[in-house]
Amino acid sequence: MFFPEGRIRVFLYGQAADMRQSYDGLYALARQGFEVDVLAGHMFVFINRRQTQMKVLYFDRSGWCLWCKRLESGKFSRKGVQGGSGEIDCTALKLMLEGIEVRRRHKRYQHPARR
Repeated sequence: MFFPEGRIRVFLYGQAADMRQSYDGLYALARQGFEVDVLAGHMFVFINRRQTQMKVLYFDRSGWCLWCKRLESGKFSRKGVQGGSGEIDCTALKLMLEGIEVRRRHKRYQHPARR
């Protein structure tokens, strides 16, 4: 990424997006799905129904930018947001782009006599 990570906010669209949409269609989804200023330079991430394609839309000072990625194998994970749309951090976006899924396992304490 080419941005100072502390200032950029990343929003993941929680529903499946039609990857045939381009700048205007994704802009409309971002305006409807998020209660933030879409022209403020935030990143909006859209994933298709099969979770094999991703588009990232953002506005720099001169116009819209659109990044696309299609996976040859595997799927993108929407586990950062449960239910609807929501905000993720830049690190989660980087991990998602690389195909790394963070799983946290919490071990429960078991009393030695009860094992």
